[in-house]
Amino acid sequence: MITSPANEQVKRIRRLQERKEREKTGLFFVEGIRIVAEAVDRQESFESVIVSPERLQSEYAWKLVEKLRRQGVSILEVSSLVFERISQKEGPQGIAAVVHQRWLPLDSVVVEEGKTWVALDSVADPGNLGTILRTLDATGGAGVILLDQSTDPYDPSCVRASMGALFDLHLVRASFNQFRNWMKQHSDVALIGTSGTAHQDYHDFVYPTRMILLMGSERLGLQPHHVELCDEMVRIPMVGKSDSLNLAVATAVVLYEIFNQRRQNFSGAVP
Repeated sequence: MITSPANEQVKRIRRLQERKEREKTGLFFVEGIRIVAEAVDRQESFESVIVSPERLQSEYAWKLVEKLRRQGVSILEVSSLVFERISQKEGPQGIAAVVHQRWLPLDSVVVEEGKTWVALDSVADPGNLGTILRTLDATGGAGVILLDQSTDPYDPSCVRASMGALFDLHLVRASFNQFRNWMKQHSDVALIGTSGTAHQDYHDFVYPTRMILLMGSERLGLQPHHVELCDEMVRIPMVGKSDSLNLAVATAVVLYEIFNQRRQNFSGAVP
């Protein structure tokens, strides 16, 4: 059992809180019974599992640990104090994991009918991104294309906010120029943007079956070079004194309108 917070393995795990370390190693950190279980269910690639026997009381969680041990995953048993140093939660449950990141190259993206993608330009807040991932998964979407200086989907705040949706969606990174070139090669895929100055109401627009929803950054929204690339722009009407919505909320509003127009195509959806 590892009992010292100065242990090299412990320090390496703690460094995964930093984006540069995650990008260098291609790894990220998850914590808690539910999200570790979801990673197991989705057959994610584990680098190691960290367990504090003093804290982990769940029989179900211990079965997960044994399953991963049989698969050859490294199991690190640590003291309660060491787990507290690794943990990013209040009242940690005593189980965490280091998991390999999973990225899809832009050239491999296939936009299927009825499976919406979201492209985000320079989204800055990892909590917003996690909420968008969770909403996209809930509405049957396929994946997210992160453009230019977007935040890291493997940031701990994004991982928590996504509530496991991170494991169910494709993640792509690209510059806007790369994305623009890709769109020109895929003329059968529609690009729909949002703007408060657009003439088309988001609720009245009939969304194409093969499409990408393009959303701008929290601070600037979509810029002229983004709008120029879009096939259609839609507007979310507002009648109060606020002149904008939170990025995650605006994205959710449009995603649910798209979902409602296609609801009959999803098995298990409420009629």
